[in-house]
Amino acid sequence: MDEFALDDIRVSANENPTPVELNLFRGSLNGQSVELFWQTITEINNYGFEVQKQAKGIEQSAKWETIGFIEGAGNSNAPKEYSFTDNLTQASYSYSYRLKQIDLDGSFTYSNEITVDAAVLPTELLLSQNYPNPFNPVTTIKYSIPESPLSRGVSEGRGVLATLKVYNLLGQEVATLVNQQQPAGNYEVKFDASKLASGVYLYKLQAGVFSSVKKLILMK
Repeated sequence: MDEFALDDIRVSANENPTPVELNLFRGSLNGQSVELFWQTITEINNYGFEVQKQAKGIEQSAKWETIGFIEGAGNSNAPKEYSFTDNLTQASYSYSYRLKQIDLDGSFTYSNEITVDAAVLPTELLLSQNYPNPFNPVTTIKYSIPESPLSRGVSEGRGVLATLKVYNLLGQEVATLVNQQQPAGNYEVKFDASKLASGVYLYKLQAGVFSSVKKLILMK
């Protein structure tokens, strides 16, 4: 710690500031992938983050593996946000995740571990109300596809053909958000209505023999 005087004011300078201050680290299951998100408050000499994963329920001695790297901001006094998507080969286990934060000089520290349960699959098809609603101009729509196959639109090993579309009150399609085969899981999509006029719209989920329609309100 160095100290120096300016008139009657004594100032201290810390030679060893905290390199990276992590504010939060969380993860959530989105279909067949895990979405990781973290935020730093400040960064000093931050080279970046190794994203590491450990499978639970396979064997007790499962090792941590590095599944990706996200470059850091280097030096920053403002909050920085980071994200990483782990595409799962099978959503059958729980997984622990941690960050290995690496400085420019090669030194490193580990974050706290978080666990995401990928073994819990929905038991019924469900279309949730969008949030926020009313919205401007982006909203989130969540839906669930169960593990059991449906009687129509099913492709073995690939799940069910799911479509999620938005219509105006005249029944005209204005957006297609999802149109693909999807295995069992919980999903969410962002709907950006910045190019649409204010008003009431309908969004419809079709998956096999199941369909559900809900209303959303765009207010600009």
